[in-house]
Amino acid sequence: MTKRPFEQLPLAFDHDPATGREDLLVSDRLSAAIAIVDHWPDWPSPVVIIAGPIGSGKSHLASIWKERAGARAIHPVADSDVALIAANGPVLFEDADRQGFDDTTLFHVINSVRQHGTGLLMTSRLWPMSWPVVLPDLRSRLKAATVVEIGEPDDELLTQVLIKLFADRQLFIDERLVGYIVQRMERSLEAAQTIVERIDRLALARGVKLTRSLAAEVLEELGNQRHSD
Repeated sequence: MTKRPFEQLPLAFDHDPATGREDLLVSDRLSAAIAIVDHWPDWPSPVVIIAGPIGSGKSHLASIWKERAGARAIHPVADSDVALIAANGPVLFEDADRQGFDDTTLFHVINSVRQHGTGLLMTSRLWPMSWPVVLPDLRSRLKAATVVEIGEPDDELLTQVLIKLFADRQLFIDERLVGYIVQRMERSLEAAQTIVERIDRLALARGVKLTRSLAAEVLEELGNQRHSD
């Protein structure tokens, strides 16, 4: 795409979004997952799985729990020492359905957690019964885990998220413009982050304020990208 003559490429500043517990935006769809994180280490079972779509907030919650529990990130692949790590403290395995794992190794991790009273948090887009598990003993262990589902974000949460993401960039946006974006965007927190980033960069490049026409241009661009994928 040809750049307009008055557009300049802005410097890529680092924008650090607030990702602490106090920055978590609470909604009904997140309440069960937040309660699990907040009640650590008093969990209903030593293994907890947070399941939800891409951009639903799983990584934010996992990050909060990892810091709170002093957990170590693991990837249960064959011939790794993750079961030993799990014996010595809480462990986190993110994106289990996407990263993949070795059935026997994950089975030993869960046994280690149960035996030593530590804890395992896993995140996934899919419920564990949809994972391609072959080992019957592992499937049995996963059935005993506590599974918490996060649904797609509603309008209220997306509005809060957009306002927060703009505020993280020291930008304050009219609520009517936020409403315009919410009604036309993909229903995910990941999409919200992409939209805010692109609107900010485009406004900087052109030296203009945040407007409906600018938002419409970004939304159309992202929509066209999705249709061409």
